[in-house]
Amino acid sequence: MQDLVTVFGGSGFVGSQVVRALARQGARVRVAVRQPHLAHTMRLLGDVGQIEVVQANIRNEASVRRALDGAQACVNLVGVLYETGRQKFQSVHAMGAKTVAAAAAAAGVTRLVQVSALGADAQSASKYARTKAMGEDAVRAAFPTATLIRPSIVFGPGDGFFNKFGEMAVMSPILPLIGGGKTRFQPVYVGDVAKAIAKAATDPACAGQTYELGGPAVYSFREILELIMVQTGRARLLLPLPSFVAGLIGKACELLALTPIAPPLTSDQVELLKADNVVSGALPGLSDLGIAATTVETIVPAYLYRFRKGGQYADETERFAAV
Repeated sequence: MQDLVTVFGGSGFVGSQVVRALARQGARVRVAVRQPHLAHTMRLLGDVGQIEVVQANIRNEASVRRALDGAQACVNLVGVLYETGRQKFQSVHAMGAKTVAAAAAAAGVTRLVQVSALGADAQSASKYARTKAMGEDAVRAAFPTATLIRPSIVFGPGDGFFNKFGEMAVMSPILPLIGGGKTRFQPVYVGDVAKAIAKAATDPACAGQTYELGGPAVYSFREILELIMVQTGRARLLLPLPSFVAGLIGKACELLALTPIAPPLTSDQVELLKADNVVSGALPGLSDLGIAATTVETIVPAYLYRFRKGGQYADETERFAAV
């Protein structure tokens, strides 16, 4: 087997795919997570002994150092979509990224991949986007040859975007067009993102680069909701919702962050929706890594079927009902 790669946040939606991609390359992988007892299945993504799971919290420097012991490469995927408890944007995206980068440099790690976001912007009104940018700056300062990965909205089975609105289409006769539905996205497949991260973690040629990852097509928010309605077979009213109204709703939903229930919308996410989420074209992307971008239409229907009436057997159910 090849070098040891420590992956912080390796049990999440993107992280599990990264671990799988690294294992397929023959790397040894150490999955560093806050709650290792919930990540025991990660070992099944590779050969016997190829993947280990350890406890680490990027807010705790000592645990980060332990997770990096003996590693040649490191990937930091840790991020939060909303604040709750001690998991704040500042402590995770900015300070946590700084802790990982500094510890990696001190440990003699040769390659570091920091997974950021396409909307990272120090001047953004969104705290999520601002702290992502702060994390990038902190990583660059502590580990100048680090590779930065900025994906757009990531889709795939288990995603928190297409699935969220698919579920909403089941529960509600109305889907909200926040800000009029004009915001543009460039959804990128989780498998492609994982391949890009795995390559960046193992290829010295990626050192010091910043990659913007987007899919092959750009969609408006309205077009995405229309696609979801087609794939779920549910006609819903698309209701334009002014951003300031959506922001008020988001603030009310944030109270759910005090419970185990994830808020469906936050005021910070409304701020994010005010800006397009597409690649600039000024930085390298998937094609520069030798990866052909996968289309939304190829993947999304394969997991949105569960929101149809009758699920994956919807067509058969309708056919037999007509007999």
